[in-house]
Amino acid sequence: MDNEVNNQVKDLMRIIQIKFQRLSKGQKLIAEYILKNYDKAAFMTAAKLGDSVGVSESTVVRFSNELGFSGYPKLQKALQELIKNKLTTVQRLELSKDFISTGDALKGVLKADMENIRATLEKINPYTFDEVLNSIFKAKTIYIIGLRSSTTLAEFLGFYLNIILQNVRIVSYGISDIFEQMINVSEGDLVIGIGFPRYATKTIDVLDFAKKRKAEVLAITDSLLSPLAAKADFTLIAQSNMASFVDSLVAPLSVINALIIAVGMREKENISDIFTNLETIWQDYNVYSYNNKNILED
Repeated sequence: MDNEVNNQVKDLMRIIQIKFQRLSKGQKLIAEYILKNYDKAAFMTAAKLGDSVGVSESTVVRFSNELGFSGYPKLQKALQELIKNKLTTVQRLELSKDFISTGDALKGVLKADMENIRATLEKINPYTFDEVLNSIFKAKTIYIIGLRSSTTLAEFLGFYLNIILQNVRIVSYGISDIFEQMINVSEGDLVIGIGFPRYATKTIDVLDFAKKRKAEVLAITDSLLSPLAAKADFTLIAQSNMASFVDSLVAPLSVINALIIAVGMREKENISDIFTNLETIWQDYNVYSYNNKNILED
C-alpha cells in the first residue's frame, strides 16, 4: 500500500463525515452510500458507483478529489484496505459518537440491525444453505470454532446442534490447546468457523488446519472476501456492519438460527423424542423454573 493510501485509509470514514456538510448534493449521495455500503463500493468502478446513487462518473471523481485523493482508484484502494483491516475498536468508538448519540442509541442500533438482516437476506445463497445442510448430515463429527466476540455464536450453534445430532464438538480456549482438541479431525468431518471483523487469527489457522486434514469447511462470516471464506468449501454470508465499538451479531445469529431450525425440521421425528426426554430431565433436576406450573396447581 503506498504512502498516500496508508495515511488516509484509517481515517477515511472520519474524513467523509467531517467533509460531508461541504459536499455538493450529488457528492453527499455518494458519501451516504459509502458510509453504509463500503464493502460494495470498494469493488465498483467510478461509473458503477455513480449509477448506483444516480450521479455521473465525473461527480464520483470530484468526490474522490474532495476527500484528498488524486483520483478514484486511490479512493477505491483505500476502501479495499478498509475491508481487509476494518476499523480498530478505538476508531469505531470515535465514529459511534457521531453516528449514534446517547438518546438515539436504541432507535439507531435497531435500525442498523434491521438493515443488516435485510442485506443478509439479499446476499446469502439459498443453494449454499442447502448444501451446508447436506454436509452437516453427512459429517462424522462436526467441529465448531468461533473466538472472541464470535464465541457466543459458536456456543449457541453447538448447543442446539449437539442436542439434535449428538456428534458436535465446540472448540474453544481452555486447558488444552485448540489444535489438541482437533487432533482427530479428518476426511468426512465438518469444521464450522465463525468469524467477523476483526477476524481472529486462530480461527483462520484452524480452518487451514482442517483443510490440510481434508475435512470439509464451512465459514459463517461477513463477506466472500473474508479470510475465513478463503479457507472454506461453503460460505454463509451474514452482514455485521455497525458504526460502533460493538460488533453487530444480530444477522449472524439469525442465519445460525435458521440453520438450527432447518436441521431440526429434517430430524423432526427424532427431535420430538429428544425434547420429551429432556423435559423430564429438566423437571427432575430443577434445571428451569416452573413457576407457571406451581400457579396452576395452587
